[in-house]
Amino acid sequence: MGFEDKSLQCSDCGANFTFSAEEQEFFQAKGYTNEPKRCPSCRAARKAERYGSGYESRAPRQMFPAVCAECGKETEVPFEPRQGRPVYCSECYNKVRTNR
Repeated sequence: MGFEDKSLQCSDCGANFTFSAEEQEFFQAKGYTNEPKRCPSCRAARKAERYGSGYESRAPRQMFPAVCAECGKETEVPFEPRQGRPVYCSECYNKVRTNR
């Protein structure tokens, strides 16, 4: 079944927005039967109202000092390093990860 882009009107702000064919396929794959009522910006604002944007309520991440096992550079990591386990700076970590 082929989908075509549809123009819908937002129930909150009244602006017209496009319900693309790709979005319609996604909705069908997820089993959603209703079309969206809100434009993307009103949907995002409503989600932020209900759930928060996620970052305001989160405490700042504690960082721990470490020395990179690969290059010897001082760095900070978001976990407490353990004796006998290598710790890498972000550059060396990316190199090690891609080589696996």
